[in-house]
Amino acid sequence: MKRQWIALAAGLSIAGGAHAVDAANALALMKKHGCDSCHEVDKKVIGPAFRDIAITYKADKNASTKLQNKVKRGGAHTWGDIAMPPNILASDEDIKVLVDWILTLQK
Repeated sequence: MKRQWIALAAGLSIAGGAHAVDAANALALMKKHGCDSCHEVDKKVIGPAFRDIAITYKADKNASTKLQNKVKRGGAHTWGDIAMPPNILASDEDIKVLVDWILTLQK
């Protein structure tokens, strides 16, 4: 799994240009706040794949705000029976970086 994250960060660094720092920062924040315990980019673990989240919210112009609130407060029954606990230790700025990065994974 670690190799996947490194490859993803490297791929985004090459393909993303100016967004490379944001992707690397988001990946570091994801690990710092434990998001990778329940989520991966391309496959469901306990929670949905980040790419599935991005695709689901693709047409929602308020997606960033909705998802930031869900990460901060937690949520249940959107993606199944297992609830996501609130992430009260992450700063609002960290959550925004993570959510905005997740929303770039729509492809």
